[in-house]
Amino acid sequence: MASVAVVGAGVTGLVTAIRCARAGHRVTVFDRGPIPNPASTSSDQHRALRVLRPGDADGTRRAAEARRRWLELESLLRQEIFRPVGVVTASTLDEAGQALDTARETGIPAVAVSPETLPPVAFPAGTGGVLDAGAGVLLAERFLRAAAEWLAAHPAVGLRPRHPVADVGDHRVTLADGTAVDADLVLVAAGPGDTGLGGQPVTLYRQTMIYLRPPRNLAAWWASAPGVGRIGAGRTAWLLPPGAGTLLKISSDAVCREVGSTTDADREPWTERLLAEPILTGAADYAVVAVRDCHYAADPVTGGPALIRIHPSVWSRPACGGSGFAAAPLVAEEILGAVLEVSA
Repeated sequence: MASVAVVGAGVTGLVTAIRCARAGHRVTVFDRGPIPNPASTSSDQHRALRVLRPGDADGTRRAAEARRRWLELESLLRQEIFRPVGVVTASTLDEAGQALDTARETGIPAVAVSPETLPPVAFPAGTGGVLDAGAGVLLAERFLRAAAEWLAAHPAVGLRPRHPVADVGDHRVTLADGTAVDADLVLVAAGPGDTGLGGQPVTLYRQTMIYLRPPRNLAAWWASAPGVGRIGAGRTAWLLPPGAGTLLKISSDAVCREVGSTTDADREPWTERLLAEPILTGAADYAVVAVRDCHYAADPVTGGPALIRIHPSVWSRPACGGSGFAAAPLVAEEILGAVLEVSA
């Protein structure tokens, strides 16, 4: 049996804690706020889980494995976490051909769909749609609550809310009050406000999300609608459908910007820019319920998520938004492999 310290109770931290506890290891989870923390990067109504990655067979297979593991978590927690509504990607003819080729190669269900079957969505000119039928929506906040409850009831797990961590070293976590906690392995899965704990450079981004309520005459249609991506003026916008207590969420890379810290002031009308994106037909009929700015960290070279071993016993996974949420079970498996290595 090994001891594992997890710094940060977002999705990666909680999924990893569950995986390690189920494998028979002792786990302690630290967070600067409550657990779950409504201010964390992971805390949101829903996140997309795409399976099909056009032109990337290996990435598609990894995403399918992540989906399988999310379904295992759903069964373990006895809570609906995944809504299998699918995700449609707006695609040119060539892009659709590549996507369907990848689907055939990997055995992933996918089919071309006409934009006319999704009339509330504004498809860019010259595009149709490819439905990633195995994709869907992860109910993020529901998972975080259920995971925290499961961990709190597990005899080998200690949850330490409101215990900010000041420093991380090999086999050791030092709390802000000076207390040192030893562990065989440490996972730093802290939020964007604690990127210094990870020990590696990251680029910090802020993205605006808008949450909408569809008009009453479209409520039934939206209840079973898929997610949709690569829409908007630059084909960088996307939407997640409402359902299971969530609202319709829209965003776009057009309102994603690099910032120096989570407290940097914004002087641009990002909400107005996002509302101006051609995402929905009849957009004026949708009620804006909430606007939220989210932060995530990315590898400065690849622009994607990072998982780095910064000491023999210390791993770092900076909070990395929606893609990081979907991939969390795969990260947990890699960390468990490292736990087995250090405890051998």
